[in-house]
Amino acid sequence: MLTTHPFDDDKLREECGVFGIWGADTAAAVTALGLHALQHRGQEAAGITSWDGHAFHSHRAMGHVAGNFDKDSVIRALAGRASIGHVRYSTTGETALRNVQPLFAELASGGFAIAHNGNISNAMRLRRELNRRGSIFQSTSDTEVIIHLVATSTQPSLLDRFIDALKQVEGAYSLACLTEEGLIACRDPLGIRPLVMGRLGEAYIVASETVALDVVGATYLRSIEPGELIVVSEQGVRSLRPFAPERPRPCIFEHVYFSRPDSIVDGASVYSVRKAIGAELARENEVEADYVVPVPDSGVPAAIGYAQESGIPFELGIIRSHYVGRTFIQPGDQVRHLGVKLKHNANSALIAGKRLVLIDDSIVRGTTSLKIVQMLREAGAREVHMRIASPPTRHSCFYGVDTPERKKLLAAQMSVAEMNAYIKADSLAFLSMDGLYRALGEDGREAADPRYCDACFSGDYPTRLTDQEDLQQHGELLPAANYG
Repeated sequence: MLTTHPFDDDKLREECGVFGIWGADTAAAVTALGLHALQHRGQEAAGITSWDGHAFHSHRAMGHVAGNFDKDSVIRALAGRASIGHVRYSTTGETALRNVQPLFAELASGGFAIAHNGNISNAMRLRRELNRRGSIFQSTSDTEVIIHLVATSTQPSLLDRFIDALKQVEGAYSLACLTEEGLIACRDPLGIRPLVMGRLGEAYIVASETVALDVVGATYLRSIEPGELIVVSEQGVRSLRPFAPERPRPCIFEHVYFSRPDSIVDGASVYSVRKAIGAELARENEVEADYVVPVPDSGVPAAIGYAQESGIPFELGIIRSHYVGRTFIQPGDQVRHLGVKLKHNANSALIAGKRLVLIDDSIVRGTTSLKIVQMLREAGAREVHMRIASPPTRHSCFYGVDTPERKKLLAAQMSVAEMNAYIKADSLAFLSMDGLYRALGEDGREAADPRYCDACFSGDYPTRLTDQEDLQQHGELLPAANYG
């Protein structure tokens, strides 16, 4: 059968990436390139919707951007000087074409396409209310709730109806929307999910990460600020502030793992932050060892920082194959066990007889850590000391990240000592919360007023979780949702 690679199924996963452009002759082609750069944010499906001044055109497909948008005929069919695109990684609910974004609807005011990164945390309650009022949903995505709220709003203009819809939703969202009047981009009032703006010639671009701007040759202008709404049209760029101001709480895990290291998130180089995280980890958790070894690729920048701070040499003790996809055939237990080495293999000639500091970004279920430690021991490592470049992940995320339910999070069920015994390392230590904040340029975490959303570590959720409250209070079996 086909199954997810065992080294891939034990990571928190960013669910989506968005890209939008207005004013380029090759808008769809630029969007496809931008989505390539955002592929790490979602590998299950991709879609592009364009507007040619008369009609909207869409192509959505399961799978990677490459293979779905590498044909000239597909790009030519996406005519127009404006387009938006989306890459998707779903959580619960069905993985089906009807949930692939951008979602599109013909409203009374004209066509409306939307691409969403995040999670509407009151989507199920809103959906039930809309169903009672006669709305008929075509997907199980929370993103479609926004379309129905826009369609049923009584405000005079499409922009007013869009703002009215957003004022009814809770949670996290970075949105790129395409209308006949212009490209609309918006970030939730807390700025939980990232969104940036750039320029390519006379065209304006919005994207989840700056790396998408780099790949298409665009100039990075700035981050779209929390609670800011941007409208790009033939009249230029307008910036609106339709929400009451709140203290921003951007997702701290973007810096730990989600974003590509060559991106800039909210003004900070992700690569530099990850190196600083490694240095903090070394200061907090010293150990005598021969080599610092990263779990590739996510542990590499932190391992470099750890090595530089500790003076222990950095070495590639694990080699990753970049030619293995997220799935492969596993016909039996023996082959399944051997399949672990398809993607990561110990560099036995280097590590035999050595004491290793093994650096990874996080421990979720613990299955990956157990396999890696075992692999290094089988390759002859004398000691394996695991160091994690983030605090223990003890809580689920409800803001657009695929997180196991809390009972499946190893750190929610075990102490650090118990976790160490489970993964069979010689020692295990995590970065402290204050250390993580120091790496981001803060003095530490202010418990009463934290700078970031760190709910996956602290359990301090910055918004209401209405659907979760309904489930806990009433025991309702809420419909499964595929979040944006």
